[in-house]
Amino acid sequence: MIKAKHLLTAKFLLDIFLGLTASFLAFWLRLGGDLSVFQESMRIYLLVSLPLKAILMNQFRVNKQFWRYSSIQDLMGIMKLCGIFILFQSTLIFLMHTFIRIPRSVPTIDGLLTLFFMGFARLAWRLYHEKTGLSPFPRITRRVLVVGAGEAGTMMSKEMMKHPESGMIPIGFLDDDSTKHHINILGLPIFGELTILPQVVKDEDVSEVLIAMPSVPGEVTRNVMDLARKAHVPFRTMPGLHELVSGKVTISNIRKVEVEDLLRREPVDLHLEEIADYLDNKTILITGAGGSIGSELVRQVLKFNPRLVVLLGRGENSLFQVENQLKRDYHKADYKVVISDVRLMDKTRRVFQSYRPQVVFHAAAHKHVPLMENNPDEAIFNNIGGTNNLVQCALESGVERFVNISTDKAVNPSSIMGASKRVAEMVVRRGAERASAGQAFISVRFGNVLGSRGSVVPMFKEQIQRGGPVTVTHPEMQRYFMTIPEAVQLVLQAGGMNGNGTVYVLDMGKPIKILDLAKDLIRLSGFEPSVDIDIVYSGIRPGEKLFEELLTAEEGTLATKHDKIFFAKNPNLPDHLEDHLEDLFASAHRGDRAAIYRAFEKLVPHCRFNSTSDISMIPKATSAGSGPSVERY
Repeated sequence: MIKAKHLLTAKFLLDIFLGLTASFLAFWLRLGGDLSVFQESMRIYLLVSLPLKAILMNQFRVNKQFWRYSSIQDLMGIMKLCGIFILFQSTLIFLMHTFIRIPRSVPTIDGLLTLFFMGFARLAWRLYHEKTGLSPFPRITRRVLVVGAGEAGTMMSKEMMKHPESGMIPIGFLDDDSTKHHINILGLPIFGELTILPQVVKDEDVSEVLIAMPSVPGEVTRNVMDLARKAHVPFRTMPGLHELVSGKVTISNIRKVEVEDLLRREPVDLHLEEIADYLDNKTILITGAGGSIGSELVRQVLKFNPRLVVLLGRGENSLFQVENQLKRDYHKADYKVVISDVRLMDKTRRVFQSYRPQVVFHAAAHKHVPLMENNPDEAIFNNIGGTNNLVQCALESGVERFVNISTDKAVNPSSIMGASKRVAEMVVRRGAERASAGQAFISVRFGNVLGSRGSVVPMFKEQIQRGGPVTVTHPEMQRYFMTIPEAVQLVLQAGGMNGNGTVYVLDMGKPIKILDLAKDLIRLSGFEPSVDIDIVYSGIRPGEKLFEELLTAEEGTLATKHDKIFFAKNPNLPDHLEDHLEDLFASAHRGDRAAIYRAFEKLVPHCRFNSTSDISMIPKATSAGSGPSVERY
């Protein structure tokens, strides 16, 4: 193996030889091949031009260029070298013309020849590598059909050509844009629209299909995937736009198609100036910062140049993982990690007094429906009591913006968890009524997020990995889904809308059958549903509904200036809200499930519980007046 320094020396000497050849040929071409009269002048010229070119090569780091990946930027460096060389030599010849006879056009011809020789040497070396790929390891070349002839597909094809050692060779494109049909990009043909994929696979002996359309809706990806299956050819894809943070497309971006790709929607069109206006140079407090939504909030908030981000949560392991990522990817960011529980009023108040947050994103909550059916007191203390503590502290400390993360399960709730989140919305609205000028307290309501901890997708993947069966509660059960980054982007956007007391509702698209989601995951894992992996039905669990809703019957929505965010026309808060809350917490302290249900029904008239859980799981108080301290309220 040739050492790097030896290779650099060899390339430098080759450049010197090419420069010397260019100088000699400049004289030869200018004088028509007759050098006899100007031999002495040519020697002097060569003695000056050779060290001058060597100095300029070092100055513009031309001798450090990596020929295998030569680019326009490298050619620009050579052009600068040749331009300065022409200027210097022409000036010198003009000043010395009385002492030495050299045709004034020689430096120009010399510079142009040097540019041609050095540029051609690099181009030839790059083409040689792209065609052969000098690799010490044997390769299996895969003929890749690129679906999508846009910028992403073009860039990915360039990368494959540049790295033949990857074993991936692009053979052409498919694209539904008819204006691109029957033309070439990078010397590769665009065969036609996506529907002809099976025929192209057969005619061109395609080994793999690469879906290079990071911004298309999930239906398009699903269609390509189905066509590739029919053609019996493997397929992979590129990440969505939100994953391509750097904007740089590389072969390492290529990955298997995930269920998120099949549910992908058009990219969110953010009004960045509105978000930046309320986050820039502000202190931001994010509760539940170790969770799926909370941690993504942290990552996206940091893009808007906050003064300080306070990560608050009670799970030390999850916060430790988030902190490690911040150290790695956001090492310049200013943040603090606080281990605390939003149910603890005294500690929460100290956090607000210490950091004086101007914006609060409240993502801390218990979210698992069956677990909260068995532990209703915890749902009340955490989801309602914790929210109440945060709202009270936000009012006391003059927080400018308070954003509460809510859920579609808060609409006509059939579960303790859903009812607790609906009451939490009421607590935030009550805070909005007490807010001072310049303060805004809002809630943002949306459905399930793909890939969050404890969600159905990781559970299905684990069941598939074990060989099945995959457990679905009911064949007709449907849920709204969106990706975590999309949900957080819209939460940030809603936070900038200044609608004090508003419940914003995110556009979740169409509901998706859980059964269809399970089948997609099985197929993406390389199996066939009910053939390789069985699907069994376990029945609806306590507190669950077949269909989730985003609005109550009496709410309805009004449009905002953002096409994916609406706001609910909220009915008035219940009369005697404070008394009902006291009754609810007293019932929770006693562990009285029947009283908890009654208290929720007074607060949320449209809730319809279908729980069959065992009340024995709730710890009983020793007397009517005892129980956890007010810290939990």
